[in-house]
Amino acid sequence: MLVDLVRREAVTWRNRALLLFDRVAMPVAVCDVYGAVLLANPAMAAECGTTPGRLRGRDVLDLFSPREATQVERIAQALRLRHRSRYQVSVRWRAPGGVERCGELTADPVSDSAQDTPALLVMLRVDAARASSPSPAAPAGPARVAPMEARILALLAAGATTARAARETALTTDGVTYHLRRLSSRWGASNRTELVARAYALGVLRAGVWPPEVSDVARDPEAPDDGA
Repeated sequence: MLVDLVRREAVTWRNRALLLFDRVAMPVAVCDVYGAVLLANPAMAAECGTTPGRLRGRDVLDLFSPREATQVERIAQALRLRHRSRYQVSVRWRAPGGVERCGELTADPVSDSAQDTPALLVMLRVDAARASSPSPAAPAGPARVAPMEARILALLAAGATTARAARETALTTDGVTYHLRRLSSRWGASNRTELVARAYALGVLRAGVWPPEVSDVARDPEAPDDGA
């Protein structure tokens, strides 16, 4: 009976940790010792213009290119020796919209015991001051959305169901679904998780803010709400 209680508590704390992991504004991933992504949060996926599920199995150093190869070599050697220090790598990557970003990956080895092969808790710090300009073919600013679309996206990012979004916006559930289908078609999103990731990647939702907020410059006051 005590074992069952411990297991239930472990599951409860695991679920709480995963909920926090998904909601934290900083881009975070869990990788194996070789750098393959095991789990990524929506903020990390947004930096790559995709969804968390599609990052699984990708090499984190293919997604974020190290600025100095010697940094990676030193870290690999330390991990082989089972050192448990915090490791930092300066990286650059191409964000959605053609913007080249710079930042720093911080990797902390984590495991249940010192004998276990560690996983890596990887956090990304974006150096906004060093981001270069978008390519000429890329849009110069965030995507523009109608006010109702903006409200629905923010609710969706906060975890709202279709029914709750309908109550909050005074629409029917069919009306909310209509807006989501239009946004998904416009941005090429295959599901709601990807739709939220695209909203962050395109600058419609503010990064680093909870509860989710819509960027002021993303609102298109001339667009009709098309309430349904």
